[in-house]
Amino acid sequence: MKRMLFQLSLVLVLVSLVIGGCAPAATAVPEAAPAAEKTVIVEVEKVITATPAPVEEKLFRIALVLPSTTKDSAFSQAMFEALMKVQEEMGKDKLEVAYSESMFKLPDAAAAIRDYATQGYNLVIGHGSQYGSTIAEIAPDFPTTAFAWGTTVNTFQSEGINNVFAYTGTSEFGGYVMGVVSAMLSKSKKIGICGPIETGDNRNYVKGVLQGVNESNLGATATAIWTGSYSDVTAMATCAQTHIQDGADVLHGMSQAATGAIAAAKENNIYWFNHQYDNSSLAPKVIVASQAYDFVPTLKDMIATINAGVYGGKVYTLTLQNGGLEIRYNKDIEIPADVMAASDALLEKVKKGEIKIPLD
Repeated sequence: MKRMLFQLSLVLVLVSLVIGGCAPAATAVPEAAPAAEKTVIVEVEKVITATPAPVEEKLFRIALVLPSTTKDSAFSQAMFEALMKVQEEMGKDKLEVAYSESMFKLPDAAAAIRDYATQGYNLVIGHGSQYGSTIAEIAPDFPTTAFAWGTTVNTFQSEGINNVFAYTGTSEFGGYVMGVVSAMLSKSKKIGICGPIETGDNRNYVKGVLQGVNESNLGATATAIWTGSYSDVTAMATCAQTHIQDGADVLHGMSQAATGAIAAAKENNIYWFNHQYDNSSLAPKVIVASQAYDFVPTLKDMIATINAGVYGGKVYTLTLQNGGLEIRYNKDIEIPADVMAASDALLEKVKKGEIKIPLD
């Protein structure tokens, strides 16, 4: 019995060995290789914008109606030259300019203003205080045409008119400064003033001169004569001669007719102070200084305002502070240092608002 159990155990051992020998050999598992980096492809969105069609800037058109000529050495020339400067900056392809000069007769001026508006000009300027009633009559017929006139502060909005600009200047302050200077330069202490018509910036300038001479405290006096005409050169020459015969050795004046007075001042070697335009080239040995207008900033702002869809209702005030008015001394005349120092000091006071000049 034991023998049989031993034999059976031996057989089982042999069978297990045979089966184990026939089993496949175990395969070694290799170490995992590092994962290769993935290339990420990012699709960039392509934005394709069509080339916009060129925007053609609209031509801006300005018409100017002048009471005198473009070379009057006064109010008209100051505006005309400013308009030419603006056109030069913008380019003739962007700004068209038309003008009518010597429109001192109101019916002629009215016809010109209406004609320009009918032709579709964007801005029609009646450059003279005499054109106010004409513009007030015509402007309502052309609500999308802008009109302008000066010197004045009236845009007629109180009358329901919304397409009129106005411009004016505080000419009295330059008159004040030059009044003091003329009193300092005068030996006879007599100053004469030749004005055209007592209105607008001319009136204010003369008020400034009178106050400046009085407040110089030099014992000087000033007298104004109004000729009643912007264009009467002979009347202006007579005015100057009257002052000179009365002992005046310094004169003030303005308007296109002032050339007559300037000629008399030149003939008698009398100092001259001018308002509205720097015409020192007419008589470089006697014209001491000029208070000149610079209308360029005003014109530029009008154009921008109209392009924004506003056709009026705005008043432009030209001052010594904003550069709309400027006192220009003649470099050909040697002015004493104390006189120039006084002028500079007074200009600072004006700019600070320290000088008051009542106009009523």
